This record gives sequence, C-alpha cells and structure tokens, in this order.
Amino acid sequence: MMLSEGNQSIIPTFILLGFSEYPELRVPLFLVFLSVYTVTVVGNLGMILIIKISSNLHTIMYFFLSHLSFEDFCYSTVVTPKLLENLIVEDRTISVSACIMQFCFACIFGVTETFMLAAMAYDRFVAVCSPLLYTTAMSRSLCALLVAGSYSWGIVCSLTLMYFLLALSYCESSIINNFICDHSVIASVSCSDPYISQMLCFIIAVFNEASSLMIILTSYILIFITVMRMPSASGRQKAFSTCASHLTAIAIFHGTILFLYCIPNPKSSWLTVKVASVFYTVVIPMLNPLIYSLRNKDVKNTFRKLVFTKLLCHSR
Repeated sequence: MMLSEGNQSIIPTFILLGFSEYPELRVPLFLVFLSVYTVTVVGNLGMILIIKISSNLHTIMYFFLSHLSFEDFCYSTVVTPKLLENLIVEDRTISVSACIMQFCFACIFGVTETFMLAAMAYDRFVAVCSPLLYTTAMSRSLCALLVAGSYSWGIVCSLTLMYFLLALSYCESSIINNFICDHSVIASVSCSDPYISQMLCFIIAVFNEASSLMIILTSYILIFITVMRMPSASGRQKAFSTCASHLTAIAIFHGTILFLYCIPNPKSSWLTVKVASVFYTVVIPMLNPLIYSLRNKDVKNTFRKLVFTKLLCHSR
C-alpha cells in the first residue's frame, strides 16, 4: 500500500469530499449532525442504563434491546465524529489504514445489528405463537448464543473484507465522493484490480440481507397468522402492540438499505446516495431508542419513576 520515490516513502491518502460542494450548508449541517449525535448518545446510553437498573426490564426482549442500543451507539460513534470534523476543517484527508479501519468497525456493528433485529423477530415469534413455551424456548443460554453469534459473524465479515482491502494497492492520493469509508468506494479508488474484493463484498451483503430478511419475514408471517386466529380483538391488539416498535425499526433499517443499494445509477445521483447514507449511518441510530421508548409503556413508566425518584430525592 506504500509507494516509494527514490529513498522516500509516500503513504497513500484519501480525501473525503463529504458535503464540501455545498459550502454554505457546512455550519447548518454541522449543527444538525451534532444535535443528532447528541440525541443518539443520550438516547442509546440512556436506554442501556434504564434497562440495567430497572429489575422489571430484565427480560429477554430488553436484553436484545440493550445490545441493539449498544450497537447503534458504537456505529454512530464510528461514523459521525469524522463527518463533523470534515464539516469544520479544510483538510479532509484520511489515511488508507484509518479509512479501512472505519469501514471495519462500521461493518462489525452494521452486520451485528442486521442479525440482532432478526433474533428479536424470532423472540417476538416465540412470544406470540408459543407463549406457554416462551421461557423454555428462549432460554438465557440460547439468547446469549444468538447475541454472541451476531457479534462473531459481524467480526468475521469485517476481518474478511478488511483483509482483501489491505491486499489492494492504492495511489498516492484518491478522492472519495462521500463522507464515509464504504467498501465500494475504497475498492473503486484502488490502483489494482478490486474484482475479487468487490465480488466477495457483494456475496456477503446479499447473504446477510437475504438470510436476515428470511428470518424476519417468516417470523412475522407466522405471527400474523397466529394473531388473526385469536378470537378476542383486545388480544389481537395486544399482540400487535408488542411487535409494533420492532416492526418500525426493521422497516426503517432494511428499507433504507434496500433503497441505498437498489438505486439504478448511483454515479449520476451522488447527492441521493449521500442523503441515504446519512439516514442509514447517522439518523437510524438516533431513531431506534426513540421508537422503543415512545411506543413502549414499560420503558416510559420506568423512565418516569426514575425521574420522579430523582426529583423526590433532590427535594428532600
């Protein structure tokens, strides 16, 4: 990856253009993204804290939710600080190794979240379709295995793709027309043939998306059939309400991914790609804790109790 001229070694660098073609929007965008990142950090860490200190939230569903919040916090922290930096500094260069490392960590948490949402869909399936067997079917050991498996597969995918990216050679300076070091843009600016790396990334992405969506769709089709067979309208409403937050998170997450990678000609619509990437990498990690807190009575009641207890302690 290192070029040499005479006795000097030149370390290849990338230039992240980000939103530099809109200089008049740099300050407004910085303030917006800083606000979003602040809400993301407070929301996700707050969700983890609420679940940890509240005994009535020590259930399987909230066990998965705490890990989802942790992934959203980490994913946003990998991407957003660099985005904020590039909006306020003129030097937008990033070393090849730093760029690949950003992709590596983003890949770990992105893939992990994909399968964590699938595990949560299976959890809802068991809760609705086999409530009497729920405790046995969703044992602590199985849940820990599902979480560990999601993280492990994310790490395997990331290290595999990183290995092939590091095997490529890069020119002295290349321009990346985005704000994030995505696999496709890193491979496309390499000076060597990136075909194997790009094909491997495509296969992994298709496998991850297809397998996770198959689990999710199968789970919710069976949930829908079970719910529609319930004789009581209140029972159907209660069953649907337990899945509403998760369904909303899935629709936003996978809908954005499918939109981002199904654009007919991305080279002619870089602004569209950037906006979709912002939504996927910056906005979604903020939305998940809001979705689960605003639509979940247990979380809202726990939050009110904590606030009330805190205020009561201070008043004394």
